[in-house]
Amino acid sequence: MKKIPSLFQRNYDGDRLVRDEVVPGCEWVLAGEGVATVKLDGTSCLVQDGILYKRYDAKKGKAAPEGWIPCEEAADPNTGHWPGWLPVGDGPEDRWHREAWDFMTTLQGVKYNASLPDGTYELIGPRVQGNPHGATRHGLVRHGDMVPETDAPRTFNGLKEYFASNVIEGLVWHHPDGRMCKLKRRDFGYAWPVKKVTE
Repeated sequence: MKKIPSLFQRNYDGDRLVRDEVVPGCEWVLAGEGVATVKLDGTSCLVQDGILYKRYDAKKGKAAPEGWIPCEEAADPNTGHWPGWLPVGDGPEDRWHREAWDFMTTLQGVKYNASLPDGTYELIGPRVQGNPHGATRHGLVRHGDMVPETDAPRTFNGLKEYFASNVIEGLVWHHPDGRMCKLKRRDFGYAWPVKKVTE
């Protein structure tokens, strides 16, 4: 999965929050193009040819493991990190990936031949990222499939208010030509995950 640009410029020299200035190349979002989808807080996965892959960043100076598929043509020139995909294996570190895959490809306890469509997914569940979504089991949600109940605004102030009143990690806009753009509630200084208030 390629790096997705943020919608607004960030104050890198100050509070690191976003300001009302669009990142070049993302103007299409404010022009009303594309569809806003909910950004989930889990871990990215890839399904390709019936195989589940997990996210794996090759570190600077280290060879990538066998079976690794790069997401970008080259490593990041500043950090040396090179994001990619690695097939999910049989080890304990991939337990939740396998559990989600089994859940998604099983119907009433019977495995079926149909696989998930090729594409990228988010692994969520009780043992992933602290389970901010409150999922009761591990599963895979296809990126771009979750559309908010009410369409997100397309202005800086409108989006700031939207995140103040909607408990989601962020939004990702998908353009018909394949471009994407994202914005997170943390970009405005709002907490994530949001702690539940118990009585």
